[in-house]
Parts: sequence; structure tokens; C-alpha cells
Amino acid sequence: MIKYAAMWMVSALLAGSCACSQSVPDEHKQPVDYVNPNIGGIGILLTSTEPIVQYPFGMARIAPVTTPGIVDRYLADKIYGFSAGPALLMVSTGAAATQAGAYASDFDHDFETATPYYYEADLQTWGIKAAYTVTQDAAFYRFTFPASQHAHLALSMKRDATLTVAGSDVVQGSRRVYGAYGQNGVPSDSKKETREYFYAVFSRPVDTWQTWQGTELSHEAEQTGASIGYVSDVSTTAGETMEVRVGFSYISLEQAKRNLEEQIPDWAFDQVKQEAKQAWNHALGQIALSGGTEKQKTIFYTSLYRSLQRMTDITEDGRYFSGYDHAVHDADGHDFYVNDGAWDTFRSMHPLQLLLNGKQQEDMIRSYLRMYEQSGWMPSFPSVSGAKAVMIGHHSDEIILDAYEKGWRDFNVEEAYQAMKKNATQASMLPWTSGPMTHLGREYLQKGFFPALAYGEKETVPQVTQELRQAVSVTLESAYDDWCVATLAKALGKKADAAYFMKLAQNYKNVYNPAIGFMAPKSADGSWVAHYDPKLGGGQGARDYFTEMDGWVYSFSVPYDVAGLIDLMGGRDKFNSRLDQLFVEQYGEPKYVFLRQFPDATGLIGLYAQGNEPSFHIPYLYDFSGEPWKTQFRVRQIMNVWYGDGPRGVPGDDDGGETSSWYVLSALGFYPVCPGSPVYEIGSPIFSKSVLQMGDGRDFTILAKDVSAQNKYIQSATLNGHPLDKPWFTQAEIANGATLVLQMGDKPNLEWGSAPGDAPPSLSTASADEN
Repeated sequence: MIKYAAMWMVSALLAGSCACSQSVPDEHKQPVDYVNPNIGGIGILLTSTEPIVQYPFGMARIAPVTTPGIVDRYLADKIYGFSAGPALLMVSTGAAATQAGAYASDFDHDFETATPYYYEADLQTWGIKAAYTVTQDAAFYRFTFPASQHAHLALSMKRDATLTVAGSDVVQGSRRVYGAYGQNGVPSDSKKETREYFYAVFSRPVDTWQTWQGTELSHEAEQTGASIGYVSDVSTTAGETMEVRVGFSYISLEQAKRNLEEQIPDWAFDQVKQEAKQAWNHALGQIALSGGTEKQKTIFYTSLYRSLQRMTDITEDGRYFSGYDHAVHDADGHDFYVNDGAWDTFRSMHPLQLLLNGKQQEDMIRSYLRMYEQSGWMPSFPSVSGAKAVMIGHHSDEIILDAYEKGWRDFNVEEAYQAMKKNATQASMLPWTSGPMTHLGREYLQKGFFPALAYGEKETVPQVTQELRQAVSVTLESAYDDWCVATLAKALGKKADAAYFMKLAQNYKNVYNPAIGFMAPKSADGSWVAHYDPKLGGGQGARDYFTEMDGWVYSFSVPYDVAGLIDLMGGRDKFNSRLDQLFVEQYGEPKYVFLRQFPDATGLIGLYAQGNEPSFHIPYLYDFSGEPWKTQFRVRQIMNVWYGDGPRGVPGDDDGGETSSWYVLSALGFYPVCPGSPVYEIGSPIFSKSVLQMGDGRDFTILAKDVSAQNKYIQSATLNGHPLDKPWFTQAEIANGATLVLQMGDKPNLEWGSAPGDAPPSLSTASADEN
């Protein structure tokens, strides 16, 4: 148990409460008791969340597998089984079968307990109670049966799988893990593979067993291929329990067995459950709250739980399997992490984790660098089986620079810089592709913008996928990456590189069209694309020009140089007018038609979309433009309207915890507009006192005096006992522990933080200061 104990030393009804987490009297609640994993189980439009049981950042991730095709998991009618690494585990009574659907059972959320550390449900079709808990790399299942002559425990597996019956109480197997894709969705290397292994032990020998392949049952002890499985047959008395312990590994079957024997050595289910609960209490307890409502605490701690699930630590006994060279390596005292989506998570999830556990973030960066060493490229969407070619940009840059600028530098900084530089100068810039840079990327470097197709022009570049060019977004987000490279180059004394990349960081100006006041596409000859509509142009998801969002949102996508953007838009007044309009601008067509074109743009307030990441920093931009009280109003509005404590409580795709992490930071009262800059912008906290434990006895305390639903506006502030007249603070000011005191009131203080000199730093202001 040492490893995971050390990890943290290492419309309105559905948005309301639901009976889906354990009920604990309020006065005895611990942080984990507030978590409701079923929040978000109904997607606003696209995906829904899962009630995952795991350790913080744990490799074992267990959830009920519900009716295929019902994307809103909370509304599913049946449980088909429970994830068990590469297999699906299910129980039943009656006749044995070879199809997962034959074992499926009705269930009712009113007879369900969902927590981060334990799950329980009544399988009503069979009269069986199912429960499970986890460790870092293993799972423990408990099934309580009715009286039956034919009670079954079934394990089913899909393609490229192997399964072996190794005894009357042991089944083991593995399955190939897919998910690393390169050019045009083709698997990156079909000759090499990543496998996930399992080793399962039953609490009693079974009476008889069969295996299957396809639809044929047999007594073969080994099965290989697709659609294979195992089913046991035992007789049970009423209330009899049968338990299953399963170890998982990406290294080998032997390692899966070892993980099980080390982490769950005996049949002490309640002990394992309690240790998992303690692990979560330790993790969630790093942020202590006073004040607020029970609903707000439920949303907060559930959001924090989701923010602490990724990246995934796949270190096993001091070793790890890498999908980047398909070899097993010694971890050398630093855990190896995979399962990230930097386009999403660099914005607030990694900055939040950095505040809570900087040393762990250093190991995550070391993991990125190991991937670079093993594959030749630093990924942005690392999976266990290799890099995924997903989204745009090279946003591991922001994760690395953010840690460096905030004082966490225990990794090979020179190697990190070289990896960032290689991505910036040699890697493909096309959406959803990997590999070397095409001539379109070289045009960005030479001309200062990524070229879009001219109006009516047909695509002739074969590397462009069905995700199209997304040309304006690629320009804007690549310029942000270039700013990261330039900033790190400057810190390392690489003056020529710093100057080169800082010039590229100005490329955002090349796609701002002052005639219309929006970011806009240019074709290869440098002319503006004709007939461009910043609201509805670009086709499905605006993918000709943008990434999932429209030109209204992306016109504010310059987080590293907001001052420069304000100047481009004509000054503070015009900038604020455009920002105000974003929150009230309507769709230009019926809402359902707009959402059909922009299904990621949920959580709408005007054209602002809290359901997708490019919006997340925008409410905080008023801190830069002299009207921070509008930031205070908007972040409260977003939290109140679009986050809830029921199944529809997440405003869009949670994207591995990113959308949840926005809530955590905003509820505390601050947010990092520009990861890579050691600065936090102030919003409007909802709790009277929040204490964030940053490790080594360093606490960051936020006191919001007289805070309430109406008292959302900051009247005055102090930081460490000194007056704070600006709506931001730096990492250095809180690094050794700090207290931020905000006096709240029900009316805006139009003077606080509004002077031009009160604005947070930007590239343009920093350059002016240097000159």
C-alpha cells in the first residue's frame, strides 16, 4: 500500500440533487462524501461523464458498462458488466451464454451507491448485489447472490485478445490496446503493440466452467482472437458472496499477478475500500472549504475529483511499459504518466495540479520528455499505446513553461526546450495529424499565418484530413506555442532563438481583420477570404477556419498578449464593447441549427460557450481591460447557470477533468488566463474561506468577507496584509504561503483594479517595459 498512500504525500430537475452518492450527515462529512460521480451523466449535447472508481491518478479505472448506444449513461436501462482492465466482468443466474447482452441486468439509480472509491448497484434482473473498490493497479469485486443452482461469473473480451483458465479459481489474459493514431487516422505502427494484462482470482473454486469464441461454448482452457470469453457455473445459497480480485498491468501477466499480490494480498474487501477512501480524502482534503452551500460543495469536490484523475500513473514496481518504443524501462524513482489531452488540460487542469503537487507535475513533464526520447517527438495527446494525433497545436509547451515559470524546474530544461523547438520548426501543424511539417506549416513560418483555402478553392494537400485546415485557430494557437518557446529560450539565454520565436508570437496580428473587427482567414496569397462570416462561416464546426468554435470566440484567443489584442481592437472601450456583445450575441439562426453546426458550443451565454475550452479564459479578460467587476459578474453567472449537482451538471464535454477544473479554480476566486505566465487573475470566490495546501506546510488561504450570492463584487483586497489594488497576483507572491483577503459587496466597485496600470502583464506591456 506504500505507493498509493505516498501519491499525495504524493433544465432544473435533472440539474438538482440525485440520490446517487452515499448519504452522510452534514456534520460528519469529509471531502470525499460530497463527491457525486453521477454529475454530468447526461451530456448537454455530446458526451457524458462516467462514475469512475480509481485512486487519484490511478491505473485501475473501473466503471459500470451500460447499454451500448445510450450515450447519456445516467439514462441507460441496463448494466452490461463492469470494466476489468481489458475484460468485461459480469455476473448472472440461469443459462450460460456467449453474448454480453445475455448477461445484462436492469438497474435503478435509487439502489446504487457511487463514490470515487466504491461503487455498488443492485442487478435487479438477477437479484445480485454488485460492488467494487480499487487500489492503484488492481480491483476488488464483491457479488452477493441469491439461492441458485446456476450462478455465473463471466469475463468477455473483444478483438486481439487472449484468455487462459489457469485453475479452478484463476483466469488470466490480455488484449491489445488501440488508440495511437498517426496520419489520416491510420494506426501509427501496426507491427508493434501495447497490451493490457489481467490476472483474476476468485474467492472460491468454481464448480464448472466453459470458454467461448464467437457463439460457441467449449471446455478449451485457452482462447485467442476476437469475441472470446469465460463463464463459470456455481451453486449459491441466499446471501452468499463471491469475490474477485484482479491485478492489471501493461508489462506482463506476471506483473499483473505481482500487482495483485502486493496491493490486495488477501480477501479484506472493507480494508481495501477504506484505504481507497482515505486516499481520496487526502487528495480532496488539500482544499478545505468554509461557507458556501451544500450544493456548491458537492459541485466543487466532484469537480476536484474529476481534476485529479489524469494523467495516469502507469508505473509498476518501479518500472513502466512505454508505448513510444514498446519497451519496459526502469522508472528511476520518477513515476511515468500517460493519458493526457494537452489542448484541453493545459488551460486549468495542469495549473491546478501544479498548485497542489508541483513535484508530481515535474514527473509528468519528465514523462513527456521520456516520450520525446523514445519516439523522437514530444506529444500533446499521449496515450498508453503512443501519441494520438488529435486537435491542433503543441500545447505540452504551455504545461512545461508554466511549471518552469512557477519555480518547478526539476527536469531536463534544455531537453524540454529542444523538444519544444523541434515541434515548432519541424512538426506538422495540420489538425489531427502527426509527423513532419508540410509546406502549409512552412508558409506559417515564412508568411506569418497558416493559409486557408480561398473562397471556392478545392483542397489539394493530401495530408489534410476530414478535420480540414482550421487555419485561423492554427495560426493563433501556434503563435501561443511560439511565445512559450520564445519565453523559455530567453530564460535559457538563447537570444537569437528568443527573438525568432517572439516574432512568430506576433503572428496573431496577421489574422486580425480591422475592417470587420474579428480574427479572419487569409488565403495563401495573403488576401482575406471572401464571404467570411465570423459567426457561421467555415462549415461544420467552422473547421475551414476554426477549431470547434466560431470567430466570435476565437477573436479573443490571444491569452499571452491581451494588451496587444486590446490595441488591435481599438482600445479598452471598443474591446469591452465587443466582449460585452459576445455574452449577448444571438445565433443568427434557430438555436438548434446553430448547435447542429457547433455541437461543442454548449453552455451558451450569448455566443460564449462554457462547454468548450477556447472560451474558458474569456470571462477573465475584463481584468485586463479596466472592468474587473464584469469578470466577477460573469464567472458567478457561469458557475450558477451551467454547473449543477445532478446528472446535467457539466456544461459540455468534461474532457478528462478540464471543464471541472475551471470550476474549481473559479470557485476559489482566481484563474490562470495564460498558462506559461506565473500570474493568476482574480474573479469572484463563492466560499467564505478556502485553504489550498501546496505542500511542505505552505497554505494559500482565500478569505472572502461577507460573500454571498448577491455579494459577488470585490470592494477591496489585501495580499499578505498589504493592500492589493490590482485584479491579479503572481506565483511568487503565494509560493511560500499566502493569505488573500477580499472584501465582498453587492455592488461593483468601479475603481478597484480598473486603472490601466492595474492590468495583468502581457507580451506587449512586457516588451514596452523592456524598451
